[in-house]
Amino acid sequence: MEDVLQKLRESNARVVVPLELPTEDQLVEVEEEILISIPFEMREFMLKTGDVIYGSVEPVTAADPQSHTYLPEVAANAWADGVPREYVPICVDGDQYYVITQEGEVLLWSIEEDAATEEWSSIWHWARDVWLES
Repeated sequence: MEDVLQKLRESNARVVVPLELPTEDQLVEVEEEILISIPFEMREFMLKTGDVIYGSVEPVTAADPQSHTYLPEVAANAWADGVPREYVPICVDGDQYYVITQEGEVLLWSIEEDAATEEWSSIWHWARDVWLES
């Protein structure tokens, strides 16, 4: 986890309007909006990487309700597209969603196939294999 976090921090793009890290209170507000708990590992991930901008992958955020990556908005779209309600989206990739289970496993959910097509044992493995490779 620490090596992935360090690589993400080192790779963070400098932008005119940077993202902000979410607070615990903001994560609680997001959970109240989506009516499901954010899995522990995803909560930790968002608290540590929620301000990182890197590559073409745009993980969900919780600090700015106006952002196109704001978790409640992404979740509403994912669930409307057919992602099972028990999964929390991590990010959108075309007609697929990276989602996390309550147990912390990450899946690539294909809308076309209505099924998971790939999986990672944790959000940190996903970040290493997908986000850092984008």
